[in-house]
Amino acid sequence: MRWGGRHQPVRGVFVLDVRMAPMSGLQLHEALLGLGLRNPVLFLSGHGDIPMVVEALKKGAFDFLEKPYSDNTLVDRIAQALAVEAASVADNAAAVERQARLASLSEREREVMQRVAAGKLNKVIADELHIAVRTVEVHRARVFGKLGVKSAAELAGWLASA
Repeated sequence: MRWGGRHQPVRGVFVLDVRMAPMSGLQLHEALLGLGLRNPVLFLSGHGDIPMVVEALKKGAFDFLEKPYSDNTLVDRIAQALAVEAASVADNAAAVERQARLASLSEREREVMQRVAAGKLNKVIADELHIAVRTVEVHRARVFGKLGVKSAAELAGWLASA
């Protein structure tokens, strides 16, 4: 997750001009990346050249608008960048939630989970782990409950997307 200041997520879009003082927009973008900030960056420039644009885009800039541009163009691109940023925040939150759910599993539950996701039957899992079938059933139910899935197929899909 991205953090700024005192553990507050940094939200929004950076709108940077290539020619700013005391640091250029490109230098500021580098500094933001160095801080771990991955917010969309929209560059504005009346003096951009193709290599500059390519470099900025390779480093993750959202877009590069050449001056003059219409107000509508700028507002539209900012709105699109905000939508991308919101989706990124939602994806990060989902990933954190998934990791927390996985971390809540015991070692035995993880062992059972891996075998269930591989499509193994409870009896086979019990034999492999040298435990009773009923114990496998209990662990399986706990895994499903903690991860919020209802079937082995859903578990396999959940793990594939994690």
